[in-house]
Amino acid sequence: MAGADPLFGLRNNFYIGAYQAAINNSDIPNLSQDDAVERDTLVYRSYIALGSYQLVINEIDASAATPLQAVKLIALYLATPDNKETAIAGLHELLGDPAIGSNPILRLIAGIVFMHEQDYNEALKHTNAGGTMELHALNVQILIKMHRSDYAEKQLRIMQQVDEDHTLTQLANAWLNLAVGGSKIQEAYLIFQDFSEKYQMTSLILNGKAVCCMHMGNFDEAETLLLEALNKDAKDPETLANLVVCSLHLGKPSTRYLNQLKLSNPDHTLVKRASSAEDNFDRAVQTVA
Repeated sequence: MAGADPLFGLRNNFYIGAYQAAINNSDIPNLSQDDAVERDTLVYRSYIALGSYQLVINEIDASAATPLQAVKLIALYLATPDNKETAIAGLHELLGDPAIGSNPILRLIAGIVFMHEQDYNEALKHTNAGGTMELHALNVQILIKMHRSDYAEKQLRIMQQVDEDHTLTQLANAWLNLAVGGSKIQEAYLIFQDFSEKYQMTSLILNGKAVCCMHMGNFDEAETLLLEALNKDAKDPETLANLVVCSLHLGKPSTRYLNQLKLSNPDHTLVKRASSAEDNFDRAVQTVA
């Protein structure tokens, strides 16, 4: 059956965060035109995940297919803050074209960008209709951020009906278990543990296990997992953010991780919260003074 889907391995590498492996194993022969476009979108999205925005912007030209144009726009969006308005305007233009506006990759990219903008209603406007496993998985993420675990669970049920064993179904299940908390944390941990036994260990899998450990109060194990993730990618924002939280719980210095996060990802939620707390503290000190 594996031969029936030539992109299965490539997709799976992308889903679990094995981005370099996805790029390295993308030379797949005899692809149909549609499969070739999907392959290219996955490869370019892997480069984006690795921070190679300019390569993507340079290589995708105006003649490329709609999904690739959408991928170029998210590279533009993430590259520098100055590009954000241009990228969002470009997305709206593509989404407003009746001939291509319903393209699933375009809708997915729109959902990701508006989720970054924390405009969750706008994101759902483009993703809510679903149609692909990635769109359903993104819906789960957006709904969790909106604190609507009930609706997220409905999206997960749709995914389970399509393919209960799909990597994205398992990931979405783990995300929802983490959001619900309590006894569900152990179930989430077991999903990430299963991934770590089946696939190469990635920052995504290590962070998943570490977050479960922190929820269960196992901060020493979480720190070990996060330091392993840091060895794989010293700039990964989720690893750095989780190390800040983990270090605070362990009574260890967290400043260096926070400073690294500020440099590599100044828009990260944790950075904004820390800056806000510093501002409030400064204001309080000035009031007392």
